[in-house]
Amino acid sequence: MGDRVDHAPQADSVDLHRAAFEEAAIGLAILSTRGDALLDANRHLCRLLGYGAGDLVGMSLADLLERTALAEGVQRWRRADGRTIDVRVRRSNGGTTLVVEAVDADEAVRAEQNREALIAAGLGEWRWDKATGLITLSRRAAQILGHPPGPSLTWETLRPLIQADEAARVGSVVREALERGRPYAFECRLRRAGEEREIIVGARGQPVAGPDGTLEGMVGVVQDITTRVEARDALLGREQRLRVATSLARLGIFEWHMLEDHAIWENERMFEIFGRTAEDGTVGKTEFLNELLHPDDRAAVRQAISGALRDDVILHVTGRIRRKSDGAWRTIDMAGRFERDAPNRLPRRLIGVVADVTDRRHAEERQTLLIRELHHRVKNTLATVQAIVGSTARTASSIESFYEAFVGRIMSLAHTHSVLTEDTWQTASLRSLLVNELRPYADGAMDGAIDGRISLSGPPVDLASEIAVPIGMAIHELTTNAAKYGALSTRGGRVAVTWALMPGGPAGTLRFEWRESDGPTVEPPRRQGFGSRLLQRVLTTQVQAEVETEYLPEGFRLTMLAPLPRRNDALNPVA
Repeated sequence: MGDRVDHAPQADSVDLHRAAFEEAAIGLAILSTRGDALLDANRHLCRLLGYGAGDLVGMSLADLLERTALAEGVQRWRRADGRTIDVRVRRSNGGTTLVVEAVDADEAVRAEQNREALIAAGLGEWRWDKATGLITLSRRAAQILGHPPGPSLTWETLRPLIQADEAARVGSVVREALERGRPYAFECRLRRAGEEREIIVGARGQPVAGPDGTLEGMVGVVQDITTRVEARDALLGREQRLRVATSLARLGIFEWHMLEDHAIWENERMFEIFGRTAEDGTVGKTEFLNELLHPDDRAAVRQAISGALRDDVILHVTGRIRRKSDGAWRTIDMAGRFERDAPNRLPRRLIGVVADVTDRRHAEERQTLLIRELHHRVKNTLATVQAIVGSTARTASSIESFYEAFVGRIMSLAHTHSVLTEDTWQTASLRSLLVNELRPYADGAMDGAIDGRISLSGPPVDLASEIAVPIGMAIHELTTNAAKYGALSTRGGRVAVTWALMPGGPAGTLRFEWRESDGPTVEPPRRQGFGSRLLQRVLTTQVQAEVETEYLPEGFRLTMLAPLPRRNDALNPVA
């Protein structure tokens, strides 16, 4: 009886400890002497790892650990189904008992091992305690601010290190975040404690509430972002200078993202060049090539893009686009560079600029044409002078009359040249252009009389400068050709010029007809000389006229239908 009384309490104690072990709300395991296997594991740990009761007894730790060695803290274990789970491990009873708890993702990333990553990223941690008003700094945060680590700082000691306006802004941001219970972030300049050097810091914070929901403090991180901000400001400065330069140069800036075929237009000039509004949106490559670009230019532009991609060189391309706002064709120059994420990889975007060079191209073409015409006109002028001499000599009755008629005709010719080369002229009378050219060949009045050598008939028409010069050049060429080869090369030849205003075009359409008769028999030219090319190019390209020429045996004829542009009074130099 005595023996039974002595052993009963021990049995009850063992049973009690066993029940506590099995029913514990946390995972418990007993390690083997060598620490490489589980001698026992309670039901909570089995359920946590997906095993049945008792299945973990005798299992090797190597089958459970994701890593080869057991360590305290948060680590990853392997479940029965092969998936992994983050658990927090603590040793107890001299290391022979393991306490294992599940942790969620947030707890896992707060593990001690992650502090090295925070330090590597330049982030220092801090905590503010509302009850004491103290800010506790981690070692890295203390290094950034120039204060000792630990609870060594208050807002009252920190505020004088920040400029007054910056301190007011920071205080406002923090107060608003506390009122709303939301995270906050700010950047500000401050002086490091005990130094004159100013740095730029970025800070993030989060209010911390107690069990009853009242504010207990704040936690957050701080980072020295001086270098990053200065680099950012320098980049913004360069971008601003680039924008000013491109604005002065009237260049449009764009980015084209290849995979999405999406364009970003960086300034208003791009919209002006393409005649679009912000509501119209930008234009990707497909729409640009298939709809906006002139059909005759598409093959060359595609080839240029492919060549720049293949050879990894700067893209240079010229083409004509139809402007959306007015439907006009405009010539653009485009230059850009394809950017790659890494060498030998396909580029992801094209960054470039666009310039509207329509006016410059027209000016260059006009200058080239005028220079060529100048050389050609010198030759024609000599032939014209020779014809004037012969015509004047045949009709003059004396040396004095010859001199008077000859000088008058030469002055008329010179005046015509002045009309054609004077830049400030904004309008010119069509009749004046004809009279100045044809007067040297007229035997009398040029008022449309049937018996006159030169007949001019039509209403008053003032030609705007952009078409007065090319039409005047064409009249000169017609006159010169008639004097050299046509009706004006013989004494009995005649030239009749008629014109009329018809409906159509911005300001009406000019119908102009040049008809020669009673001259030499006409034969079509065997080749197209500069004069013929000039007529076609000048009248069709610069005047947008429809021109028809007829080489009839009885005399040359030219018919022209030219739309008249509206006069721009702003271009009048005397206005």
